Amino acid sequence: MILVNTDYISGKELEMLGMVKGSTIQSKNFGKDLTQSFKTLVGGELKAYTEMMNEARALATKRMVAEAEQMGADAVVNIRYASAAVMQGAAEVMAYGTAVKFK
Repeated sequence: MILVNTDYISGKELEMLGMVKGSTIQSKNFGKDLTQSFKTLVGGELKAYTEMMNEARALATKRMVAEAEQMGADAVVNIRYASAAVMQGAAEVMAYGTAVKFK
């Protein structure tokens, strides 16, 4: 499966199959959430949240690819990511794009 954030793939003629998406809502446990809140007092990277968001993006991408595979896609073009806080310490991440088949 080819994944790109452009609306084309060089040298390929594409047939659009439709939009695909994958999403997840992730949170850290209370202990990590508490330690990260103390980190905001002194500044610096919140590594537990960075890890959480990386895991969430990977899972959302995996789910998007699975949806594209079910449609018989060869690639997903114009991939975008969106995120939103749904509550303290929890975030939704969505990956979406257009599933395409090579002609």
